[in-house]
Amino acid sequence: MSLIVAARFDSFPEAENAGRQLFAAGFAPEDVSIFFVNPAGQHDRYPLGGDQAADPGSRKTKHGAVAGAALLGLIGAVIGSVVWLYAAGSVLALVIAVGVGAYIGSLGGALVATRSAARAYRAGHSTGMRRAGVLTAVHVTVASEAAAAQVLRDCGGKDVEKAQGRWRDGDWVDFDPVAAPVLSDKVQARPSDGLDSHPRPNSRQTVQP
Repeated sequence: MSLIVAARFDSFPEAENAGRQLFAAGFAPEDVSIFFVNPAGQHDRYPLGGDQAADPGSRKTKHGAVAGAALLGLIGAVIGSVVWLYAAGSVLALVIAVGVGAYIGSLGGALVATRSAARAYRAGHSTGMRRAGVLTAVHVTVASEAAAAQVLRDCGGKDVEKAQGRWRDGDWVDFDPVAAPVLSDKVQARPSDGLDSHPRPNSRQTVQP
């Protein structure tokens, strides 16, 4: 397995400029690969389309829905009990209050659980998902890893990542577009890393030294 450093750019010209800066820093042309990564859900991993059987951000929604329904259902029961006392013992009012509370709770709990699935942008941690963009990948050694990461960062690269993979004939041959990037611990992530980009698709580019 090879050590690889990569970063996402908004366009091919930006990614190619990063490639030229890498050459100037002493990296060989066969150690740099530039290619476009499709948006999430467009990698056709399943016969009917899509990349995963379930959205990673929605996996906790059922637990959040249950917790929310239980909490607000309990609150609804309390409110319903009060209404029941002042409505001549109306059982219908109690049932309605509990039902409405449970429904609102399940909806709110699911939304909160989905939002909480977002990952923090910290070195050594996964970003939670890979965003579309032009990826500049560099085959590095332990000694050159920090230099490559810094060049990519200085050129405006986002989600500067480190990975273990198979590098052959100038390409990251086992690149997995579904796997979330693990941020490099050689540079600091910036708030702008989390922004989506919409570059023009293309397959792979060869940058001239």
